[in-house]
Amino acid sequence: MKYFLNNVFSPSMKNIRNFCIIAHIDHGKSTLADRLLEFTGAVSQRDLKEQLLDDMDLEKERGITIKSHAIQMNYTHNNQEYILNLIDTPGHVDFSYEVSRSIAACEGALLIVDAAQGIQAQTISNLYLALENDLTIIPILNKIDLPSAEPEVVKDQIVDLLDCKEEEIIAASAKTGVGIKNILESIVQNVPHPLGDVNAPLQAMIFDSVYNTFRGIEAYFKIINGSIKKGDKVKFMSTEKEYLAEEIGALKLKQEPQKIMTTGEVGYIISGIKDAKEVKVGDTITSVNNPADEAITGFEEVKPMVFAGIYPVDTEDFEELRNSMEKLQLNDASLTYEAESSVALGFGFRCGFLGMLHMEIIQERLEREFEMTVITTVPNVSYFAYTGKKEKLIIHNPSDYPDPSILEYVEEPYIKAQIITKSDFIGQVMNLCIAKRGELKNQVYLTTDRVEITFEMPLGEIVFDFYDKLKSVSKGYASFDYYPIGYRVSKLAKLDILLNGSPVDALSALVHKDNSYTLGKKLCAKLKELIPRQQFDIAIQSAIGSKIISRETVKAVRKDVTARCYGGDITRKRKLLEKQKKGKKRMRQVGNVEIPQKAFLSVLQLDD
Repeated sequence: MKYFLNNVFSPSMKNIRNFCIIAHIDHGKSTLADRLLEFTGAVSQRDLKEQLLDDMDLEKERGITIKSHAIQMNYTHNNQEYILNLIDTPGHVDFSYEVSRSIAACEGALLIVDAAQGIQAQTISNLYLALENDLTIIPILNKIDLPSAEPEVVKDQIVDLLDCKEEEIIAASAKTGVGIKNILESIVQNVPHPLGDVNAPLQAMIFDSVYNTFRGIEAYFKIINGSIKKGDKVKFMSTEKEYLAEEIGALKLKQEPQKIMTTGEVGYIISGIKDAKEVKVGDTITSVNNPADEAITGFEEVKPMVFAGIYPVDTEDFEELRNSMEKLQLNDASLTYEAESSVALGFGFRCGFLGMLHMEIIQERLEREFEMTVITTVPNVSYFAYTGKKEKLIIHNPSDYPDPSILEYVEEPYIKAQIITKSDFIGQVMNLCIAKRGELKNQVYLTTDRVEITFEMPLGEIVFDFYDKLKSVSKGYASFDYYPIGYRVSKLAKLDILLNGSPVDALSALVHKDNSYTLGKKLCAKLKELIPRQQFDIAIQSAIGSKIISRETVKAVRKDVTARCYGGDITRKRKLLEKQKKGKKRMRQVGNVEIPQKAFLSVLQLDD
């Protein structure tokens, strides 16, 4: 393809379309991406497989997209050759940061709605994200081949949501391939080509990166202005480090090296960077010889919602865990972490996640991709504590909780939760939210049997098992989305767990005072089941400050020392039992209580 760099708009730029796919989880994004790749010939029949862009085993097993994936397709329309850059995005609320990064590199979005399930909470959330970035929206009604599909009802929902005409909605079935040609034609006709100045200094935005063991870090970028040639000296503006563009190219199924890339194109750059800290998602690449005056702005910073400690099972593996975390953060920019230490678990990291599923996925990826066996502590959110001297303290960890004598009040984060469900389940959903200290703010009927309920509730109440319980009470029909709305004053207390009088900091939790007694009792009972019996009694206690609120005892494994004493004088038996009692007392003073890994996450399954 020829590039005419003396024009502000090169002909090639007018034939580029950058678009992403947005939808709620399980509405058919990955299947639609497979059909688009198949139709345009971007993938051969031999290479074709289900969920082609989901390259992690974890994604295939769970049937969800975790990472956004970019791929280039060529499509001929009216004898014109077009380059289509597709960025597939996740649908789960926990991976919304991946969606925001994909959207930043696009001009258009395919909004997929399941003809059987209709519009869900995350559909609305991702749509607003796309509209904020001025993306052209192409509405697609997917899964029209399903027996339970209600195309007319769902079309009305899309018209109400987008304020579009009914004929603009493309009916499709990603499974059977119906409507794929119409979707590609709509992309070419309706998605605007990228805008930018080819003659301006190079400005390319990094929207993702991966670690390659042999070649170092591969950064994925979109060129906003200017052009880049193989062998150019480039600078990453946030770190101000300079590198050589050893290889640049297009993101096809297999990377395709290019000699030159220009405005509007999406591609990769390999510069032999080995240190993960040197590449930041959202950074701007510019030329060393003709640098841009300023970096590209408007890229959102990640806001972690849930915090938990990740520790190596063997403390000697701490440095290996650090390297694994760095490489993982490179591939998942929404993960934040900092080093911390625990009395019970040694050295580890305090990590910030976007939600519970995100935390679970990170733990699994550490084990699978880096062969790191880790212990994850009880997840919690961050709080603000205000002392009598008007000092403001940030509490990420229960061990940071200040002495109640100097504390004036504590603020906890609140969220606005939007739940869309069938009208049959309103009562159960409301009971669940009220039990989690939620306040009903709004209730809107989207159709005769679908209702949107809005609650304001503490984030700390939803980080454990809220999503699972919501799915249970609604028989899988409820969809859930949330966003933070600030901090509010709350009655909180630090719940400590003591084993034989010694507090275990990894099991501490910050809880609402009204729930502390119940939670403490349940936690002690759960730990009694999980901690194996030892040669001595183990006292499990839950306490708030110096006040013990519940206790359970794991009884000692007792050897029958009197087995040989049949009949005869009772004092012989008493003597042997007394000797055993003294031995157990001594053992209790020096013995360590082994806590199994399951115990650290026992809080999460208290209601099981």
